[in-house]
Amino acid sequence: MTKNFDCVVIGVGGMGSSTVHNIVSRGKTVLGLEKYDIPHSEGSSHGVNRIIRLAYYEDSSYVPLLRRAYELWSDIETLTGEQLLFKVGSIDTAPSGHEVFEGSLQSCIDHNIPHEVLRHNQINERFPGYQMPSGHMGLYQKDGGFVLSERAIVAYANSAVALGAEIHARESVIKWEPENGGVRVFTDRGDYTADTLVITAGPWASKMVPSLNEVAVPERQVLAWLQPEDPQLFHPDKFPVFNAYFEEGRYYGFPIYGIPGFKIGRYHHLEEVTDPDNVYREVTVEDEQILRLAAGKYFPNGNGNVMTMKTCLFTNTPDEHFIIDTLPNYPQVAVAAGFSGHGFKFSSVVGEILGDLVIDGKTDHDIDLLKFSRF
Repeated sequence: MTKNFDCVVIGVGGMGSSTVHNIVSRGKTVLGLEKYDIPHSEGSSHGVNRIIRLAYYEDSSYVPLLRRAYELWSDIETLTGEQLLFKVGSIDTAPSGHEVFEGSLQSCIDHNIPHEVLRHNQINERFPGYQMPSGHMGLYQKDGGFVLSERAIVAYANSAVALGAEIHARESVIKWEPENGGVRVFTDRGDYTADTLVITAGPWASKMVPSLNEVAVPERQVLAWLQPEDPQLFHPDKFPVFNAYFEEGRYYGFPIYGIPGFKIGRYHHLEEVTDPDNVYREVTVEDEQILRLAAGKYFPNGNGNVMTMKTCLFTNTPDEHFIIDTLPNYPQVAVAAGFSGHGFKFSSVVGEILGDLVIDGKTDHDIDLLKFSRF
């Protein structure tokens, strides 16, 4: 017999686990379907943690969503009794006049976010794990930090199941079809009907929604954890997370936590578009070299032996803003995709937005920037 739900959610990673939890907490029946384990290391949410920051150069309109995300992270921490968000401070740094610094500063001014502006020498003196070059400016914001990404998924999934949600791991969705104003979802284990559908499939989103094929494009990423010469300089109370633009590219990084090394990545790494089902997951010499370009020059005390390296995925839109919307012609289907390497911090509030869209048909959150129709 086909089981019916108020909502089916395809993909139970960062966004999907939050969505399942939000929908079941509103008294609806919900099924979450995940083709891999929960959590897993095939997509975009593994590798211990993800940066969260209030200063947001990408667009000032993200700040209200971030403020709500912080509130919701606190809520799930209270519910589970587990700390998921660690405030170690954040630094957005770039040459004076560059959008990474200027945009972050403007977002703080626009939204009255407490912040400090630091010159390169002030950053280096205050946080000696950093060695910023002359001419760099930094914006320090005390509420920045990181979220434990895999633990967050587990927290939302456990809490959702406790409220009555069904979650099936290792069950692949083959296709979905509109049916009688709702949907039917076909998997390798059976089929299900629902009044509404949410697609939070990460880099697999375009396989569920072909119209996303050109606007939610998977990209191979690699992260490194390097053992510092003096680990104390990279302790969470001495080393804020960073979002930095250098002549070598835009890099991001974390203090030591969970793995014995400071963590560094490069946005758009080697610019390798990929198929999520056929990603080259081995780490190459070139992968390591491009990360050491920045580590050796700007965090030289941290540029020690490799502790861990991991491959993951971005899913990029042309403008690097998210897609959160219902589908044209199918208002019963909502999609969240194309988080472009800066989405996980929002997953708590994205679940709330998607819950709004499929239960109420609208949301009070301002997501005009994120409409599918802009493409």
